[in-house]
Amino acid sequence: MSERKIWIVWGGIFTDFTFEVLEPGTEELHGPYHDEATALRAWRDETRRKVDIATHRLFVLIATPAPPTAT
Repeated sequence: MSERKIWIVWGGIFTDFTFEVLEPGTEELHGPYHDEATALRAWRDETRRKVDIATHRLFVLIATPAPPTAT
């Protein structure tokens, strides 16, 4: 069985150019996406919306979903 992966786009407006702390209330999360191409398209579209904000950054992250837990 192949390893399942999902992609998400995460970020927002950061407090400064270290890009370590998000300004409260500016967090963004888009996805999940089932392939990288779709995630990159979403990243590009969302990044363009706030291109004039110098501290706005979005990142494409890949994740492996956790296996279901037994109950």
